[in-house]
Amino acid sequence: MSLYYEAAPFLGRASLKSQVFSSKGLKSTPKQVFALVSEASKWSVVLKAVIENSQLLSYERKLTPGVALLLVHDLLLTRNGVAAPESHPLRLAVTRHKARLHAEFTKYRVRKGFASVEDLRAHVNSTFSLEPQNKDDQSKTTLSDCLTKKWNYPRWVRINTLRTSLDEQLSTTFADYKKVDSISHLLEETSGATAEKLLHIDKHIPNLLALPSSSKLAKLTAYQDGSIILQDKASCFPAYILNPRSGEGDVLDACAAPGNKTTQVAALLQFHASGRPKSRVWACERDKERSVSLKNMIGTAGAEKIINIKAEQDFLKLNPAEPPWNMIGSLLLDPSCSGSGIVGRDQMLSVAFPKKQTHFSNTSKSLKRKRKRRSEPAHISEDLDENVFTTAEDDTTKLSARLEALSAFQLKLLLHSFHFPKAHKVVYSTCSVYSQENEQVVIKALSSPIALQRRWRILRRDEQVSGAKAWPIRGDRDACHRVSDIDGIHDLPVIGEACIRCEKGTDGGTQGFFVSAFVRDADQNGFRSDGGDPLFDIDNPAVTVNMCGNPAEGSDTDQEWEGFSDEE
Repeated sequence: MSLYYEAAPFLGRASLKSQVFSSKGLKSTPKQVFALVSEASKWSVVLKAVIENSQLLSYERKLTPGVALLLVHDLLLTRNGVAAPESHPLRLAVTRHKARLHAEFTKYRVRKGFASVEDLRAHVNSTFSLEPQNKDDQSKTTLSDCLTKKWNYPRWVRINTLRTSLDEQLSTTFADYKKVDSISHLLEETSGATAEKLLHIDKHIPNLLALPSSSKLAKLTAYQDGSIILQDKASCFPAYILNPRSGEGDVLDACAAPGNKTTQVAALLQFHASGRPKSRVWACERDKERSVSLKNMIGTAGAEKIINIKAEQDFLKLNPAEPPWNMIGSLLLDPSCSGSGIVGRDQMLSVAFPKKQTHFSNTSKSLKRKRKRRSEPAHISEDLDENVFTTAEDDTTKLSARLEALSAFQLKLLLHSFHFPKAHKVVYSTCSVYSQENEQVVIKALSSPIALQRRWRILRRDEQVSGAKAWPIRGDRDACHRVSDIDGIHDLPVIGEACIRCEKGTDGGTQGFFVSAFVRDADQNGFRSDGGDPLFDIDNPAVTVNMCGNPAEGSDTDQEWEGFSDEE
């Protein structure tokens, strides 16, 4: 049946939901394919053991590991069994081994200490979480992770200061909430619909609250009128680090939809201006449908007077030398990425694929006796597709190729942002956990000709606004060293320390995220990188700094540069 053939290639893919629902030409419904792949992936550790111990792939040699995983899942774990006619080769491939498969499944369940299938199912469903397997691969989840610990996540709420204030919301919308000192306290004390109403005021991002994950906010007046915006803490860092000031040039959000960061930038501009700011925000969005979402978000947030929308506008097609782009002072760049850091939406499930045995196990004597009359293992009809899916290694290769393509595109966007003549600050961020899209893009950007020519460098940790400076999780230094052979790269520990990472599955309660900021040292006109002093003495142009903001070798100065102002 086409369902299993169509579903198998999606096993182990990143951004599963978006890929399935955007796939063209599926005969099965996307909802059906997504449900099958999600459930089979969740159970893949168990199914792998069952398939291997029953030697299914040895007897059904034309059955691929991916299709086998899906078929055995439906045979063992769904009410209606395999979704194919009784005489269909796929159905026959597993039903003729039904007794053995059920026996191996029972053995596995008993070994794990579950009295019934429903007990195991209930435990899996209740404990399934997005806890990362290990430090290096935080995007993948398997059943073995799920059987150990469940991570909970708060509901993050940003107070939209374009319409209200933190104090006003604490005294109205959240008047009956009790304040707690930490995220861990918040999550430990809340579970179920009858949980106590608690909130935590974030210590890093201004005007940000954490609420219990069970909080129902959609019907609140403050949510409907745009006074509060649901925005993960991690995604609040880019605008906060950009820290735009009125009068320092306009701000360009290069990939603006859905508009959370864009409206946060507008709110920060208004805050620093103590009224309507002189600077404006330009919001570019290439996609037509996302442009509509962006417009709606800006209207809800009350930011129409500060934000100019450039609907269906490709950032790469902007000419930095032409108005109004030649007056852009800072840019926010959050490009398309793998989405591997997103919590609870398009998670990438690690699939444990069964291996094909090359010979029969001596422990299966009874099975061999039953098949004495067969001269060789049973085969599936020749009309089965042998190339539906093979091994996990194939998917790893696909992921590597995808990350290579994404990082090349991300670097192209970042380098384009360096061409804007009045730009003095660029913030680059992704919701990815992969270093290929993060630290490695940063290193390549810093070593580019345009960065060296225009003296772009990393914004060091000691120069960042206080909340970003205090955030404990920094960039992956090992990832920086993996591209250390690029000419002109020095002070890798400083670059790694300058980057910010947020990790999902930790008591920080965030999704996986990455943020870095670049600043441009003053030109001969003394152009400023922030509201403070020029970065070097206009009368002494020999004083220069390297890509980490330290005096470059040969600079004629005895003074130590003190960095940016930390005022918020």
